[in-house]
Amino acid sequence: MAVTNYAKQRKKLFVATEPMSEDITWKQGNRDTFRLRPNTYNQSAMLAEEAAKAPAKRWAIVAPNFKFGQDAVAAFKKILKQKRPDVEFVEEQWPPLAKIDPGATVQALLQARPEALYCALFSQDLSAFVREGKVRGLLTDKLTVVGLLTGEPEYLDPMGAEAPQNWIVTGYPWYAINDPKHQKFVDGYKAKFKENPFMGSLIGYVSATAIKSMIEKAGATDQDKLIQAMEGLTFDSVVGPISFRALDHQSTMGTWVGRTAVKDGKPLMVDWHYREGAQYFPPDSEIKALRPAE
Repeated sequence: MAVTNYAKQRKKLFVATEPMSEDITWKQGNRDTFRLRPNTYNQSAMLAEEAAKAPAKRWAIVAPNFKFGQDAVAAFKKILKQKRPDVEFVEEQWPPLAKIDPGATVQALLQARPEALYCALFSQDLSAFVREGKVRGLLTDKLTVVGLLTGEPEYLDPMGAEAPQNWIVTGYPWYAINDPKHQKFVDGYKAKFKENPFMGSLIGYVSATAIKSMIEKAGATDQDKLIQAMEGLTFDSVVGPISFRALDHQSTMGTWVGRTAVKDGKPLMVDWHYREGAQYFPPDSEIKALRPAE
């Protein structure tokens, strides 16, 4: 958010890649800022669509207490309530980023007796939570769990055989995507870096592709010409065509939604589908109302 504000003040083109807070292109959106990755609203909407199919009515929340987590939870609750007015949210836990007390967090959730859980934790917070949730009996087969980002290799792989199973998640099943363009990217990445790709690897590569396409369309590196080229830019990527919407400078890139599993001691995503980002935006009128006047 700070870089978004800096770009506006200094009139510097900012192509945001990994950050997901929807405010980057909506409430704090500006002429100089564009974002590639599907935002918190997009991905929470994808997960809420799946969550609404579960019979669970009593939902709990656990999310890191900063902008990403706050936006992700607000979007999920709003969309799930629209799809399932009968659900209720019985408990929310907001541990500080990278400082979770897993025992206290899990115990508070247990006391609320939820039937389902929306988890927006990641990195070491996620691993600690999963470990303690299993020990204390929260994360059982009876609990429906929806995990934002949990299927991304950055966060799923480190958990190994202890990774949660049957969670509904967004992620990146690079090992199972049967597309020649994507396979060429995977092969090239593995050959160069001697490791498997992460979601961040893919985002970085697609970002570079977008910037290259922007410069080629503009025919120059002048700031105004680059912005004009970026608004409405459509380019081909290793995950298919992506556009940057002139309305809000948010790209239409999507992500994968599936379930977690462990096979031969290795965690992975199964039963996944790629969801197009363009299908999960709120109405244009809502976005126009959110974005500040230039």
